[in-house]
Amino acid sequence: MENEVNTAIIERLEKIVISLQDNSVKMGQLLAVHDEKLNKQDRIDAVLFEKIESLHREVTREANAIKAGCERDIRKVDERLRQIEKKMWSIFGALTIISFIVSVPGQGLMRTLFQSSQSSLTVPAERTMMYTS
Repeated sequence: MENEVNTAIIERLEKIVISLQDNSVKMGQLLAVHDEKLNKQDRIDAVLFEKIESLHREVTREANAIKAGCERDIRKVDERLRQIEKKMWSIFGALTIISFIVSVPGQGLMRTLFQSSQSSLTVPAERTMMYTS
């Protein structure tokens, strides 16, 4: 009877060992599949990170181009405003002069200037006689 119990225990242990071996093989297969999935995910991550970097470079390049264009446009607008400001001040000066000439004090000054310039242009008759005699 003792021999039968030992045989039963040995058979049971053999079944357990076979079951453990099967589980070990299945676990190895699972680990291999898991490892393959991890490797595949690493490759996918590398591709995604490269795409992100490429997109970042493209966005940076476009942003720099937009910035340069804006700066160029700002310089053009600034130059145009300077030209307009110069013209405005010239027109303001001309209007100031015209307003003064048209005003009462300006009219008086203009009469005085024209009278003095006409009198300096006319030579007295006495002097012309002196030169002719």
